[in-house]
Amino acid sequence: MKTEFKAKFLQHVAKKRKEEGFTLIELLVVIIIIGILSAIALPSFLNQANKAKQSEAKTYVGSMNKGQQAYYAENNTFSTSIDSLGVGIKTQTSNYLYSCTGSGNAGSSCFGNSTNTQSLRSYAGSVYFLTTAATGGDATTSSILCETVAPGIFPAFTAGASDCPAAITRLVK
Repeated sequence: MKTEFKAKFLQHVAKKRKEEGFTLIELLVVIIIIGILSAIALPSFLNQANKAKQSEAKTYVGSMNKGQQAYYAENNTFSTSIDSLGVGIKTQTSNYLYSCTGSGNAGSSCFGNSTNTQSLRSYAGSVYFLTTAATGGDATTSSILCETVAPGIFPAFTAGASDCPAAITRLVK
């Protein structure tokens, strides 16, 4: 009986080795689950990547605004050259094209226009004069930062505007 038991046991072990692995249905279920999870996660990941790219423009336009205010304090005029502001910003990156308009004493506007108009919003900043009664009617400079409400819109407003135009949302004053 011992030999009969050994033979059956060896047959069982050999049969079990042949049955190791996954069935086609198990593999299909795993692939479907991975597909569903990636369909949910991918748009969220792409949205976060776009927000990171847009934060570059927010930072750059805000720096250009501050640079214009400092430039005006030193030179009593505004600049159209980003290089003369001394903020160390490139005029073009892989995502945005930067420029400033308005010189003299009218005020200044700086832009971060998206080169990827399908998914990135554009930004604009303006430095303008603000007269306050608290300082005896003296004029000081103030700035705003504006964001377009959708990708593909380029902000356009006059140099020294004190408010964001239509289709643009104010972020910071």
